[in-house]
Amino acid sequence: MEDLKDLRTKLTEIDNQMADLFTRRMELVAAVAEYKKHKGLPILDAKREEQVIENGIARIKDPALRPYYMTFLKDTMKVSRSYQSKLLAGVRVAYCGTEGAFAHIAASHLFPAAEKVAYTSFGKAYEAVEKGECDCAVLPVENSFAGDVDQVNDLMFTGHLFINGMYDLAVTHDLLGVPGAALADIKTVVSHPQALSQCASFIKENGLAEIEYSNTALAAEYVKEQNDRSIAAIASAESAKLMGLEVIARSINDDRANTTRFAVFSAADNRKSGNSGNSYFSLVFTARNEAGSLAEALAIIGRHGFNMRTLRSRPKHELLWQYYFYVEAAGDIYSENGLACVEEMKSCCDKIKIVGSYNELKQQEG
Repeated sequence: MEDLKDLRTKLTEIDNQMADLFTRRMELVAAVAEYKKHKGLPILDAKREEQVIENGIARIKDPALRPYYMTFLKDTMKVSRSYQSKLLAGVRVAYCGTEGAFAHIAASHLFPAAEKVAYTSFGKAYEAVEKGECDCAVLPVENSFAGDVDQVNDLMFTGHLFINGMYDLAVTHDLLGVPGAALADIKTVVSHPQALSQCASFIKENGLAEIEYSNTALAAEYVKEQNDRSIAAIASAESAKLMGLEVIARSINDDRANTTRFAVFSAADNRKSGNSGNSYFSLVFTARNEAGSLAEALAIIGRHGFNMRTLRSRPKHELLWQYYFYVEAAGDIYSENGLACVEEMKSCCDKIKIVGSYNELKQQEG
């Protein structure tokens, strides 16, 4: 049996090596943070971390050590995210709405350490990134209940930014009132028309009057200002915290699967997302005014092995009865096969634009 002093000497030698490796690793983490800042990417890439853990565990031959190594890897990546958060503290993220609104919630989930900058319209938030006022913008592209966000789709076609991530945010509507108020006290609800529509059953069951407001978060602010136990807002729990209100009833929306997809837009495209097995891309294009052009464009995408999960059309504002098309599909559009697909589509399309290449994003863990 080795002497304890000798064992500790060997452990110190290994610790010295690990300290050097840790320093080198964190230098690379800083480089990754700079890349993410340039591309407008969030800190957490959950799929990448899952892959790192899976590959790491496979390197450990002793089964008894694998769970401990998995914990070691998780802790290492948590430290790395914390360091990246510090480095990215100066990032500015544009969104449309007010603090506490769902766009602000999505931006906070994706970029917890960044400065969130509110704009009064989707176009102004998008333009802020084009002008360099902000590093990226988090904007909604579709809702499972209400459908597409047409203004943002139009920006994809006419603007110059790229989508570098898609994030699904579950939309949960809560009933918010002043401190001490109970459901029996509420006579009137205030919220955005869409939120009122999504909570129609709850409103009818409780015999409540409705007041429409421009924004769910502003509705919460209105309730705070009125300080009336009979008035409540339909908004998020985050709005309740910000406004000093109480959640009287939770998850009152009719459709519990209500989800809004948010896109992260930045001025730089992200061509490395296609290296993962969970990559997607978005294209916008106009088909030539010839019989079969649209069908041929879609057939080309299929022939190149890309599985479309979204296809929608939007009218071109400058030309009556002319449309552009938006496609989202799984795969790497920047691969040799993907670029060949785009080149072949030029035979039946007047304009083709790669809007983005990205992975599905998950929120930063607290």
